[in-house]
Amino acid sequence: MRLLLARHGQSVWNEVRRLQGGTDVALSDTGRAQAHALGQALRRYRPVTAYVSPLARARETAEIALAGAGVPLVHVEELRELSLGAWEGCSVDEIRAQVGDPYGAWVRAPLDCPPPGAEPLPDVSRRVLQAIDRISAAHPNGDDVLIVAHGGVISVYACHVLGCSFNTLWRLRIDNGSLTVVEPPALVTLNDTAHLSSEGGAGEARARNAPGPRAP
Repeated sequence: MRLLLARHGQSVWNEVRRLQGGTDVALSDTGRAQAHALGQALRRYRPVTAYVSPLARARETAEIALAGAGVPLVHVEELRELSLGAWEGCSVDEIRAQVGDPYGAWVRAPLDCPPPGAEPLPDVSRRVLQAIDRISAAHPNGDDVLIVAHGGVISVYACHVLGCSFNTLWRLRIDNGSLTVVEPPALVTLNDTAHLSSEGGAGEARARNAPGPRAP
């Protein structure tokens, strides 16, 4: 099995750097354009099924990217984004302004310095791995399988594949609309955004095969 892990397009909260976590937030116009571009990138592959987070920004990304492709979409609850607890709905600047800059501490060490009430990263990893194990069992013959989910979900899985600490989580850059390819147990491509070079919000086109800095 080859896993094609796509992060949803930019949401209206991504656009203004507001922390969303498990909050259900729609795509922005840029996010919809990124989803169209993702669909073009997926033409290099032959996904037989798309497994999708239940949150609207992931569902809409999958629907746009796969429009007309005849690929069935299966919603998987375990692929939802990690909860950020008390920080959901707050802007990055609002959290940075709190005593001691807890946002900065979280970016540097998300396992050790989580947001108040956030879902523990080991719990996130456990549910994501359970979902991927079920998906793998359903595709024993080397199929291409698409997963449309979130930056936190994909980063947690990448930490598992790379064998690195969850404290390195946000050093793995996973951009909106990006594509990460895993042929378990090998990470093939991390954060491929070459298809987004003209879609806005992606910055310089890049296809990374190693971890890089990330601002969540």
